[in-house]
Amino acid sequence: MHHPGSETPERFPAQEFFADGAQFIAGRLTKGTSGRTHAVVDPATGEDVYTYELAGTADVDAAVAAARAAFPGWSGATPGERSDALHRFAAVLAERADDFARAESLQCGKPLKLTREFDIPGTIDNTAFFAGAARHLQGQSAGEYSGDHTSYVRREPIGVVGSIAPWNYPLQMAAWKILPAIAAGNTIVLKPAELTPLTSLMFAQAATEAGIPDGVINIITGTGKVAGEHLVGHPDVAMTSFTGSTAVGKRVAEIATATVKRIHLELGGKAPFVVFDDADLEAAVNGAVAGSLINTGQDCTAATRAYVQRPLYEAFVQKTAALMASVRVGDPFAPGTDLGPLISHVQRDRVAGFVDRARGYARVVTGGEAPQGDLKNGAYYRPTLVADAAQDSEIVQSELFGPVLVVLPFDTDDEGIALANDTPYGLAASAWSRDVYRANRATREIRAGCVWINDHIPIISEMPHGGYKASGFGKDMSAYSFEEYTQIKHVMFDNTAVARKDWHRTIFGDR
Repeated sequence: MHHPGSETPERFPAQEFFADGAQFIAGRLTKGTSGRTHAVVDPATGEDVYTYELAGTADVDAAVAAARAAFPGWSGATPGERSDALHRFAAVLAERADDFARAESLQCGKPLKLTREFDIPGTIDNTAFFAGAARHLQGQSAGEYSGDHTSYVRREPIGVVGSIAPWNYPLQMAAWKILPAIAAGNTIVLKPAELTPLTSLMFAQAATEAGIPDGVINIITGTGKVAGEHLVGHPDVAMTSFTGSTAVGKRVAEIATATVKRIHLELGGKAPFVVFDDADLEAAVNGAVAGSLINTGQDCTAATRAYVQRPLYEAFVQKTAALMASVRVGDPFAPGTDLGPLISHVQRDRVAGFVDRARGYARVVTGGEAPQGDLKNGAYYRPTLVADAAQDSEIVQSELFGPVLVVLPFDTDDEGIALANDTPYGLAASAWSRDVYRANRATREIRAGCVWINDHIPIISEMPHGGYKASGFGKDMSAYSFEEYTQIKHVMFDNTAVARKDWHRTIFGDR
């Protein structure tokens, strides 16, 4: 196994690894039947690394049929049996960790130290967590709530789940969709982003090797318009889970509603980073740079709006700019690289457009450009700090999804919290203070699904992830995710053995 700091590892051989196709249906790789091809591009070089046949509607139908056929057996397995299979799955993932890391870095441009130390270990841990959680799907315990009856609650799987995952964390998002669904006894068809299908396919292959039955996990790689919309609208799909932009989430909800499906949406974010005047400045600066640049800023929980109380504002701007300027941008596979490219040149140019327009109303303190030289062919963009923008400006209100942090001052605590809440989004936030009362107030009043205190970004399998407002609804990870993937059934037994119940007189006869 290669380690950061040693020689540069070889890039993952995607074309060889997936020669049989980019669809995984009923336990095997196949080629798509749409008649169209698509190329996975290494964003660090701009080179095609894998060309495959996209899925058509017939492939979606085949995958849903496979999932439907597998549902009775998998849903009928005991919690212990599903748990054992997931434990084996986690072990296979651990054995293949380096292949997963190299494949994820190849298709996404993530530095290897990020995939090796964050994406892959997090996914293995998530799999191990749901292996345990599969045995804890109890409903409410039995009780005599009416006096004459015993009631209890069953949690039952919903059926076939049709999920759509984004390109920013392909492996982790595949795991977040697949694991709670199958731990609860459902079967699933996942559509990864066509830009980044490699690790989702590897994940499904590893599950099969671990003994999870064919058809329980299926992967369809196609476009959103063709494969995605057909999957969401499919009559045999009982639930859809989508992670992506708010705009596309609205379209998913529209299609799913037409067939009365269960919907789970994890949408956009514009996370505030609120620094009060008693905060540890060095900690806040380090947190801001790490929290805004993780995955080159392509993270819906990334710190994007830093609100800094005025006594610390100028020092925060100067120190953050200096630390950002020291970040090493480079080849994801090269030792020492801190920051890789964005996912594509299209995304890089989109981010650059936001920053270029901001020059007319704000101050670009550092960054704000694409590096040249050896990196000119990749989708790179330097870490960028923008100061003094207005709260209602585009760069403050819109989701950029790039390595850009905007810093604004505030005066009173009331103002700081109000500014933090002043966007349509509510996925994540952080507050920085040494005062427990100030921090506690921030956790209560900031409208977001996760509020960190004196840190920004860490996630753990045991705790839920999901948003407020335009950031969607429902939870990934944790036992709370079972609320998305189970049906609640009330069972009620009569205990009296009396044929003519007293309440019957309200319908016929007298007492």
